[in-house]
Amino acid sequence: MENYLIDTHAHIDMIEEPVDKIIGEMNQNGVKKVIIPSVEEKTFDKILKIAHSHENIFAMTGIYPSEAAAYSPELESRMEEICKDSKIKAIGEIGLDYYWDKSFVELQKEVFRKQIQFANKMSLPIVVHDREAHKDTFDILKETDKGEKVLFHCFSGSVEFMRECTKQGWYIALGGVVTFKNAVKMKEVAKEVPLDKLVLETDSPYLTPVPYRGKPNKPAYVKYVAEEIAAIRGIAYDELAAITTHNAERFFNI
Repeated sequence: MENYLIDTHAHIDMIEEPVDKIIGEMNQNGVKKVIIPSVEEKTFDKILKIAHSHENIFAMTGIYPSEAAAYSPELESRMEEICKDSKIKAIGEIGLDYYWDKSFVELQKEVFRKQIQFANKMSLPIVVHDREAHKDTFDILKETDKGEKVLFHCFSGSVEFMRECTKQGWYIALGGVVTFKNAVKMKEVAKEVPLDKLVLETDSPYLTPVPYRGKPNKPAYVKYVAEEIAAIRGIAYDELAAITTHNAERFFNI
């Protein structure tokens, strides 16, 4: 069977193109499956509608760190209902972001803990947003998660931090940043990450890889991430595609 790629993190709902066009370009570039993360409640219905528009699109539900103030028992009840949908494959993206605003760090931590507990209750994997909050993210996951799978989306830590995460059995997702000329740290992570814990993503429409850097990102462009990592590792593109696809299918049960 021909090897194909999976984009494990693409905000298709934020891409200003028809879904059929996005899917068509994916297929032409060997990308067969994609997972849409959730950011805020008002997009839940849109994300699910897109996921149901094609058999190979899946979704997550969760609240992004910057939206922590919106989290409530009522919202969690709605998420519980949404989790009954077979297209929902993870809780995400959830976590901590100390880059934009540090004025409500404690609330972010509290909501992160609640959503980890919710993921455990739903028996669903956890997709983590961690920006400039590595230690707190690690500590809260280690304290709170009761055995569900964990994936660090758009990993931005050091090789040492990556090793601490994979030692816990957690997965690492790398995207377009690894193709940037000056992204030395991410290239080092790509070289050293255990292959059985690596998946690929775009974070579309953001973080577009070379050669399209500066333009809106698309799931089709995950192939450039795969090409770069294969070159860094000194392995065949098809081998990297097969490994990362198997990892993604195992993690998300798709």
